Amino acid sequence: MSTYWTHLDSPLGRLLLTADADGALTSLTVPGQKGGAVVREDWRPDGGGPFREAVAQLTAYFAGDLKEFALPLRAHGTAFRERVWAALDDIPYGATTTYGEIARRIGAPRAAVRAVGGAIGANPLLIVRPCHRVIGSDGALTGYAGGLDRKIRLLTLEGVAV
Repeated sequence: MSTYWTHLDSPLGRLLLTADADGALTSLTVPGQKGGAVVREDWRPDGGGPFREAVAQLTAYFAGDLKEFALPLRAHGTAFRERVWAALDDIPYGATTTYGEIARRIGAPRAAVRAVGGAIGANPLLIVRPCHRVIGSDGALTGYAGGLDRKIRLLTLEGVAV
């Protein structure tokens, strides 16, 4: 299966987007992201199609004109991680939730909060799968693979008081 890639300059730096042969977005990485994707030799540069809609929606999001992404996404992980990632998709623009609430939504016990945090930290689709909207139970802005400064910028863009 081929992987395609492109870069997009954004207010958060130069983003790396990857997609599969079907055009589904498989990762979105910010510069210096912990565990983020890096271009591999066997990947193909964008041939003019797979990223057109993703670039348009991301551009609109950063301009404050888009509140919900409608893109085909395909991230692979354990069944637990995929349930956590799916729960991220339900957090509305301009809202936040907690790791404990995500655990509750997926039917995991409260003791699974650390595992939920690990799954969120492994989210390969930053921004479009809004892990930046998850905060600590005390309201603290906790870890973000793209860096806390970027988390603050994204939440501020969405009108969340930080």
